[in-house]
Amino acid sequence: MVVGAGHAGLEAAFAAARVGVPVTVVTGRLDTIGQTPCNPSVGGVAKGHLVHEIHALGGFMGRAADACAIHGRVLNLSKGPAVHSTRLQVDKARYGALARATLLGHSGVTTVQGLVEAVRVDDGGRVEAVVLASGEQIEAAAVVVTTGTFLGGILHTGAEQTPGGRVGEAPATTLSGQLRGLGFRLVRLKTGTPPRLDRSTINWDALEGQGSDDPFPRFCAPDEPDAPARLPEVRCHITFTNPAVHELIGEHLHESPMYSGQIVGVGPRYCPSLEDKVVRFADKPRHQIFLEPEGLDEDALIYPNGISTCLPAAVQLAFVRQIEGLADAAIVRPGYAVEYDAVDARALTHELSSKDHAGLYFAGQINGTSGYEEAGIQGLIAGANAALWLRGQAPLHIERDQGYGGVLVDDLVTQGCDEPYRMFTSRAEYRLLLREDNADARLSGLAHAHGLIDDRRHELVRRRLELVDEAALALERGRDPGAGPTPAWIVAKARARRTYAGYLERQRREVARIRGEAGNIRLPVDLDYFALDGLTRESAERLARVRPSSTHQAARIPGITPAALSCVWAHARTLTRKA
Repeated sequence: MVVGAGHAGLEAAFAAARVGVPVTVVTGRLDTIGQTPCNPSVGGVAKGHLVHEIHALGGFMGRAADACAIHGRVLNLSKGPAVHSTRLQVDKARYGALARATLLGHSGVTTVQGLVEAVRVDDGGRVEAVVLASGEQIEAAAVVVTTGTFLGGILHTGAEQTPGGRVGEAPATTLSGQLRGLGFRLVRLKTGTPPRLDRSTINWDALEGQGSDDPFPRFCAPDEPDAPARLPEVRCHITFTNPAVHELIGEHLHESPMYSGQIVGVGPRYCPSLEDKVVRFADKPRHQIFLEPEGLDEDALIYPNGISTCLPAAVQLAFVRQIEGLADAAIVRPGYAVEYDAVDARALTHELSSKDHAGLYFAGQINGTSGYEEAGIQGLIAGANAALWLRGQAPLHIERDQGYGGVLVDDLVTQGCDEPYRMFTSRAEYRLLLREDNADARLSGLAHAHGLIDDRRHELVRRRLELVDEAALALERGRDPGAGPTPAWIVAKARARRTYAGYLERQRREVARIRGEAGNIRLPVDLDYFALDGLTRESAERLARVRPSSTHQAARIPGITPAALSCVWAHARTLTRKA
């Protein structure tokens, strides 16, 4: 059972079906499956890496983005290949339509419209069913909860408050309380969105245009026989705020629910609202805005990326019309903030399953993350692991040196988060190993072993990697592989590998050292830390709260001292020898 049909829910459902178990998805509305309620883009810095990993694991997001892309760029091209990041602007309506058609037409998935109010567990804490608002109960041996921003969701525009997970959709208020009753600690978080503009009211001639990269970037590899066809391209445009805008916002700051005390949830540090920008960066005379079309159709709205706000609608219109090119702009829908509950992910294992309730999994913004891409990789991992658990098979684990997905999950379940978590390349200590161009090499074997990609797909990747090996060998011998029949994109992969050859070998040695017995030992999830001699109560409490699965994870728990780690390592070695 998958609760929710956003980006996490879609990947969870499709992954579980690929593993080979029947799936039921329960979603509040069938017509909003796979929506992109904020910016209709996929990828970006480090997020593009996650999408490539989802694609390498057989997921939906990369292929869907390619099918619906209308603008594309590779970010960080002035830097090394390790941080090159693909970002595609997608047609919002077409992306949602493709997601709905794919889910509703999937032979292994049944979709039910309804609002889940509770997850029923037996006396031993094992999942039995979900309970809908209608009173209907649907039995389920495993449940993946992917409620996004709907858990206790409240929308804020000025002083106006509306219950909801996004505009026009009811929140999951009862489920929030029920999860507390099951013992989960919830944190209050906040995110937001800018006003949407009528494209016909914008003075485009006054603005700088921005086209797509050539060649147009994609998540599917060129050798994939079923790669989707391209849509027509659109241009984005650039404008800026100015001192007059900042002054106006300062005058009305007291009307923002973030500054009036109305919102208690913590917002994303790295995607601040315009109010936050004006306050936190008071020395900046302007802030960049990207005017991004939400689709190809004439009535598609414009997303002004960079001015997320929850000020009153009248104030939003006033400051928008102070911006270059927007003097006559009409706001079709005001921006708003959404405040919602999230689960403290330290209550979860690396499989994204509850430590206390067998068969209960969580993925997406309910775990404290922000972004479609972070949600998608979690959904894939949780859905696959729920299915693998039901089949009695080994779980899917992505280590920190294998993928950004592994970094994301390990950070969440080890440290939790008190603000929406966003992926960055700087979060990955092995980022030279984790490039976009080698996601298939890193993860296709893992995907095939767990039933997430079939033999045909695995063989295609194997042949592709052989070509990369041949091109890399030619480079080592001083030959230019691009002078022959080798495709340019294969040569680019080989060059990236060669660029980092020395660093990669050093990082591989570091990984081997950490994974050695002295560096990383498995810990029982039910280990009684309060019974260990030599541990302070504070250290025992920190360890018991996280219940790390290894000494490596224990070492990353904030506040754990070297002395405490020595005690845990000594006990872990004793357990290993006894085993």
